Amino acid sequence: YLPVTRSALFGCHFKGGQDLLALFSDARPLSKLYGGKHLVLGGSSSLMELGSHGYTGDLSAILVDNLPIWVESRRTPHRDIALMDGWEEKVDAMALATMDEDVRILAGIPSWMLVVVKRVLERSGASTLGEVWPNLQLFMHGGVNFSPYRAEFESLIGNTKHTLDYFETHNASEGLFGLQDRLNEDDLLMMLDYGIYFEFVPISECHSANPISLELRELEVGEEYALVISTNAGLWRYALGDVIRVTEVHPFRMQVSGRVNAYLNAFGEELMGHQAEKAMAEACTLSGAMVRDFTAAPVYMRSNRTGGHEWFIEFVKKPQTGMLEFMDFLDASLIRQNSDYAVKRTGGLAIEQPIGHALEPGTFDAWLKSQGKLGGQHKVPRLSNKRDLIEQIESIRQRTSEDQLKSVESD
Repeated sequence: YLPVTRSALFGCHFKGGQDLLALFSDARPLSKLYGGKHLVLGGSSSLMELGSHGYTGDLSAILVDNLPIWVESRRTPHRDIALMDGWEEKVDAMALATMDEDVRILAGIPSWMLVVVKRVLERSGASTLGEVWPNLQLFMHGGVNFSPYRAEFESLIGNTKHTLDYFETHNASEGLFGLQDRLNEDDLLMMLDYGIYFEFVPISECHSANPISLELRELEVGEEYALVISTNAGLWRYALGDVIRVTEVHPFRMQVSGRVNAYLNAFGEELMGHQAEKAMAEACTLSGAMVRDFTAAPVYMRSNRTGGHEWFIEFVKKPQTGMLEFMDFLDASLIRQNSDYAVKRTGGLAIEQPIGHALEPGTFDAWLKSQGKLGGQHKVPRLSNKRDLIEQIESIRQRTSEDQLKSVESD
């Protein structure tokens, strides 16, 4: 279990939320966030007593159970709905409970927040969120890169009384590590007074038997590091698994660039998560597509063919250019971003043209449900050097195709 103490709750998690709202209010002094409600998307309420006044459960449930009164009074929906276990029922209940509220802040993981706001539109009969929540001003998001989801969010907003701003946080069950403090910037201010001691492992050392670790004063702009933390909750030299890229050192700013184990390196290409997400966003822009989720894994070399990458993509809006050209756009972006990938792609020397599959809507949700991870804080892994996930997705895909065929035959 990960320790969560009172000092961690109030000196880190809640302090981070308070600081982000203060930073936003400073950037938008005419904002009116506190005259309405805050829609906060969390996990389930499954808490288990451990004895000695201790219990375990989803962090979001622990946070909601301990919210300061000034936050709880503005949060929507009621906690009985916010912490429901069944995701499908919860989404519908949240939509019904919030569509008549004066919601001004959204907070949650982008992929799951999209599901909720679409249900709000469906239930309310409105065309845009501006019709439902005209005072909506801020979306506080984290957990995944926002770039692949921005276009779809903006297509749903419509007209609101205030500009809708997006502020990112870098947080996890272990703590809160960075906040966006400037409008229209994509890096985060490292929060160094939250009871967390940071160490930084150079990305080249991550899989070493005895990796070196650096202090803040040793960081270099443009370099990537894996985070190691010691916290006032009781973690000691804990490898968080996140990779950050340093963008400034006065003050310290960073971008979250991926996960230590979320990369593709089957052929020496060293393809990182942030590169995949940027390529996906660029391909969407060029092809007029919108992506719900995606994952990729290697296709390993065989006797009669070169290896490559296989991508499974669930679209909200399919590419107007067709799937082949979409994959050309994605491939070209990866070549521009990653010199190792570019070398391996030259003449198909080690990596063939990437293979892309467009999935039926709901495929990733079906996989998450099969893993007991549907909704809340759970995410689809972006990249993996193992094929386990995409083979499971392929199995779901084949079952879906067979069911559709049977339906056609019965008609």
